[in-house]
Amino acid sequence: MYAGREWRMKITILVKPNARKESVEQIDERNFIVKVHAPPQEGKANERLLKLLAEYLNLSPSCLSILKGHASKHKTIEVTGH
Repeated sequence: MYAGREWRMKITILVKPNARKESVEQIDERNFIVKVHAPPQEGKANERLLKLLAEYLNLSPSCLSILKGHASKHKTIEVTGH
């Protein structure tokens, strides 16, 4: 994307915990709906969200961090890359 330079982007996520089927749906360039099996307890849904989104974006989970919404279904996530 930016050859040799670190880049950052913020995306907005609506997370749906306790879903029967896990999925990532991209609404537009910076908005996603992510369904996870994990319950919204003890950070389990957040952890699964980051792993599932990283797989979808073909990035390491360490490239993603939750900026806002740790205890909410609506989250702002920062994506970084090199």
